[in-house]
Amino acid sequence: METDYAGDGVLSLPGLHHVTAIAGDPQRNLDFYTGVLGLRLVKVTVNFDDPRVYHLYYGAGAGTPGTILTFFPWPRVKPGRQGPGRRRRSRWRSRRPRWDPGSSG
Repeated sequence: METDYAGDGVLSLPGLHHVTAIAGDPQRNLDFYTGVLGLRLVKVTVNFDDPRVYHLYYGAGAGTPGTILTFFPWPRVKPGRQGPGRRRRSRWRSRRPRWDPGSSG
């Protein structure tokens, strides 16, 4: 990505590279994002703040920036609560048109 300054020294970003979220069970996370949504598991690393936890990267096709969703799976983590900086809802569009939300996969 090319750095683009608007002439005022402020970095202009054309979009997001990726979005990261917390997940529960890693196998359920993998099954849903690869099996149901049809994404590809692009990369698996560790959470560098807690190396006992995986960092799972999913993407469309070749994992093009802007298509990446990543997760830190903590199976026994308590649900979060609404507060400053926490998203309540976000949207993501899948290009897999035949997915039926009523089906199991």
